[in-house]
Amino acid sequence: MATATATKKYDEASIGMLEGLEAVRHRPSMYIGAPDKKGLHHLVWEIVDNSIDEYLNGFGDAITVTLHKSGDAVTVTDNGRGIPVGMHPKYKIPTLELILTKLHTGGKFGDNDSYFRSGGLHGVGSSVVNALSKKLVATIKRDGYEWTQTFKRGKPADKLEKVGPNRLHGTSIYFEPDPEIFRVTHFDADWIRTRLDDIAYIHHGLKITFRNEITGESIDLTHPGGLPEFLQRLVAEAQVPAVNATPYYAIKEGDEKIELTMQWTESTDESIRSYVNGIRTTDGGTHEAGLKSGIVKAIRNFMETHDVKVKGIEITANDIREGLVGIVSIFIRDPAFQGQTKEKLNNPEITAIVEGFVRPGLESWLNANMTMADQIVGRIVLAAKARLASREAAQEVKRKSATSRRLNLPGKLADCKATDVEDTELFIVEGDSAGGSAKQGRNNRTQAVLPLRGKIMNSEGLTLAKVMTHQELADVVTALGTGVGESFNINNLRYGKIILLMDADADGHHITTLMLTFFFRCMPELIRKGHLYIALPPLYCIGVGKEKFWAKDDAHKEELLEEILTKRPNAKPEVTRFKGLGEMMPGELNETTLDPKKRALMRVTIESIIEADKTFTELLGKDPATRYRFIMDSANQVEAEELDV
Repeated sequence: MATATATKKYDEASIGMLEGLEAVRHRPSMYIGAPDKKGLHHLVWEIVDNSIDEYLNGFGDAITVTLHKSGDAVTVTDNGRGIPVGMHPKYKIPTLELILTKLHTGGKFGDNDSYFRSGGLHGVGSSVVNALSKKLVATIKRDGYEWTQTFKRGKPADKLEKVGPNRLHGTSIYFEPDPEIFRVTHFDADWIRTRLDDIAYIHHGLKITFRNEITGESIDLTHPGGLPEFLQRLVAEAQVPAVNATPYYAIKEGDEKIELTMQWTESTDESIRSYVNGIRTTDGGTHEAGLKSGIVKAIRNFMETHDVKVKGIEITANDIREGLVGIVSIFIRDPAFQGQTKEKLNNPEITAIVEGFVRPGLESWLNANMTMADQIVGRIVLAAKARLASREAAQEVKRKSATSRRLNLPGKLADCKATDVEDTELFIVEGDSAGGSAKQGRNNRTQAVLPLRGKIMNSEGLTLAKVMTHQELADVVTALGTGVGESFNINNLRYGKIILLMDADADGHHITTLMLTFFFRCMPELIRKGHLYIALPPLYCIGVGKEKFWAKDDAHKEELLEEILTKRPNAKPEVTRFKGLGEMMPGELNETTLDPKKRALMRVTIESIIEADKTFTELLGKDPATRYRFIMDSANQVEAEELDV
């Protein structure tokens, strides 16, 4: 148990203030998320977003991203207007230096004519990249000259220099991420290329080039086909037949530009990608909500107009969107993103705007294309029938065999009393100790617990027969009730949620990975149908008097401690790190991980079957070479205190 040190004396001299970009370096997670691989690459996207803003506002039509031979340096170059370099009239320093060294500065905060549309409205992108870079060099071409200035860890290393005459225009930013901030500073060429490829589809008039000096490649990622070409690629990657041969496509110009395309497939999953001002919103938001609502209302209006009814079946929104592959891209003047990483749009007015565009347009298209409309509606009706049949079959199985099936369940399974699949959960827990805490802390009416004992078999590359010789995995299959392989029947599933609950350490992550491999290879339908989850237990407990605060990781712990000491300067928080779930009292485990009202769960999904297959094959397959490369590339991510020796 560790105790956070509190200041013995609290007066005026105790108050400090982080100046300039010190706040960014002190708390990088507030600006880029965790300083991991995702956070590292977020630096690239921040600079690229600025270049895209130039294109969106009619200045420049080309962006080149160069991954340098060292692998830990990137240059982003555009042919936009170039960042202003003159002396700022108010702050009396070169404007370039102001933008790169001060938060919340930029053209989006000045006169409103500078940027009509923009993805970077917080004014912290370039300065954050500068703050988190060991070295950054800005090269500007504008007004007939070329200028350059170098920065180190957010501070000017020299003065702005006029290099000489140059008739071109644009901005070039070279940066090297700071190893003091990032555990790994080596960029992933495939990540960069894939993201740039997506951007090229969204901005089909923008020429994007990716130069990989490591391989010597220079790749043109321009996609003049735009969203329809993008949709065609996504459907092809899904490897499922399309229902409507011709996708729906619509575009609306104006203050709020909306462009979308969609196609129904035979897949059981719904896949929608959404973008705002060219930025991927992976968590959706109000524009995605407007799209989904507009689709459902258009389909329902069409079915009502043409008197399409199915006796005894109510068509749900999920039935309508099952198998849908869609892309929506909007461009608005003042996007309100959730957080600096811009993964969700929060503008409330956008829902009605998008829905108002989608609903009448899609409904008119359906009426004008009756053959495809019949195919789409037929697919929706089949989805509804399958859902109803699945529910009825599951209920019948439970009525007839709930008792007999319970007699054959694994002895170590602590089953729940309820038999309704939609209400029940199975926690697959690491070890008897954690299993004991989970059994005592659970709601035994709806929550079942199955402890795993010993080492879990790596099922990658093994035959199903071989996998089922492993008792622990065979017990999982028996507990779920679905069978496996050709005998798999999801209608026999005994729990609505299957939750992997492992320790928040390296061993726990390893077991989770092995279980994910098993489900992906042997029971993928459970993932596709959304039944598999990963629990996110806390790693730390922070006690302040009788109060307890729970931290999911080190960064969260530091943020909570700072918040606690800010509000209660004289507090003496006690920090406890859990070595395993078995150390938690049953009540604590219930409060943090079991109680549906308080816990955090992560649903397991498959965004790309091809990429998932590749990942499992490379990291868990029989060929050790790929694992060796991964281990060597990732070795310096592991800190000494994380190792169990």
